[in-house]
Amino acid sequence: MSELVTRTVVKEAAPTGVEPPAQDPHTNRAGAVIALARFEARELLMQIPVLVFLLLYVAYTGWTMFNGREGMDDHPVLQDVDRSTQTAPLLLALVLFVSINRAVLRSRRHGTDPHFDVLVMEPWRRSLGHALSAVPFAAFTGLVAGFEFTWAALKPGAVGHGSLAELLVGPLSVLLAGVLGVLVARSVPFTIAVPPFVIGMYVLTTLVAASTQGTHWVRWLAPVVTEEGAHPFPSDLMGRPAAWHMLYLVGLIALLLCLALLINGGRTPRIKAITVLALAAMAQGIAGQAPSDSDALIAARAKASATPQKVQTCVAHERSTYCAYPEWTGQSADWAEVVQRVQSLAGGPAAAERLTVRQRVDARSGLEGDAAIEPAKAPGVVTVTTRWGGNRIPEFAVGVASVLVTGDETAGGEVCDARAVIIMWLALGSESHPLTVLRHLRIDDSISGGGVALAPTNPVSMNAAQTEVIKELLSKPRYSVIPKVKAHWAELTSPKTTTAQVAQLLGVPAPTGPGALNVKTCEE
Repeated sequence: MSELVTRTVVKEAAPTGVEPPAQDPHTNRAGAVIALARFEARELLMQIPVLVFLLLYVAYTGWTMFNGREGMDDHPVLQDVDRSTQTAPLLLALVLFVSINRAVLRSRRHGTDPHFDVLVMEPWRRSLGHALSAVPFAAFTGLVAGFEFTWAALKPGAVGHGSLAELLVGPLSVLLAGVLGVLVARSVPFTIAVPPFVIGMYVLTTLVAASTQGTHWVRWLAPVVTEEGAHPFPSDLMGRPAAWHMLYLVGLIALLLCLALLINGGRTPRIKAITVLALAAMAQGIAGQAPSDSDALIAARAKASATPQKVQTCVAHERSTYCAYPEWTGQSADWAEVVQRVQSLAGGPAAAERLTVRQRVDARSGLEGDAAIEPAKAPGVVTVTTRWGGNRIPEFAVGVASVLVTGDETAGGEVCDARAVIIMWLALGSESHPLTVLRHLRIDDSISGGGVALAPTNPVSMNAAQTEVIKELLSKPRYSVIPKVKAHWAELTSPKTTTAQVAQLLGVPAPTGPGALNVKTCEE
């Protein structure tokens, strides 16, 4: 009470017009740390390696956004787009790790460490400032990833749902690299230690991955886990612990930062408390992401793969029915356009056949499974995958033509006779550049000799003679071929018709390659 009275008397006795004493420098340490972080961030940006990799990251992202993968990105699947933003920032993270490590050791290299002893800012606060210098780069990475995702989401053909946790992996990886650079510098204060550390981490992760054989919980200890290979899954079948992984990364970043501060003398109660909280958050994230696919998820994937009709929505266009997973129902009109285009070239009963186009995906092997989709055995059923755009469109046309000619996908995959000619003409006859599309469809990227044309399920094989006839047909105006196809449909779709007879019926030169006179052969 007496102290309070004394303070009041002194305050009242203070003469007016006298300025208060200058603020204690210790009370503005947070502002000093932020100022140091801003200065170091500008210094990093002025370094050629950082600037070059930053520009390369932006250029690569822009190239993928505007060029895509041969039209595949015209119909992006958003639950795949968010994961695709995670790998490009890794090179930026690597160069930032090296640069921040060198920045922390700058005073040691120049012999100016003793001069810092006269400053008010403690050494551990300087370490905090260096770590915070990575924040602008992480924020910029987040802006680029967000712009990339938004660009894909605004496309008319976009389907699916993205995840904020997946989008944050790239920025968190950059921030993790910056914090790790500070920790390594404070633990081993020698610049030469960086290359052995990077090589050692690479060797260690390789050995761990090989020894654990890709165990789920071990793989998810890495900053980035993309899991690619399979066709896009419906979002409810993804099964990725993205939120738990984000918590794990946040906890790991905070823990490494606290370790760097503790090593550098920051053994304050607040830092120790944050260290405990960071360790708990990281442990909780690891525990959450550790379990592999649940039984419910495995059952849902099996149901969507083996009996897709139980989880799909079907709509009718013209005479055919189109069944899709809920997120892809908007693409049924695009499928119908291809079916009507192919069917308009057919003759006989095929011109009026009622098809069932069913979307299918094999999700039983997980996101990295690359198992081929088994052909549908039911007559009149055509498979379409969860990828659309680019080469997937003519591949789907090949599948439609195979079913129109043979009746079902199983028989379509066994065609080794002259019916391959009419199948390929139906699929490509209405293309503006059919020979170019034929080259893209064939595995060997050629339009001569024997080859295999891709389809959603079983491919279509053709020998050299059949390829020769197909090229001649595709070089002619389709309106001169359509009447002949419709008039001779029964002969053209008979397995007993030779390739030479097909050429004669359609009015093109007889083939000279091997297999011209054979009824059934897949060899050149």
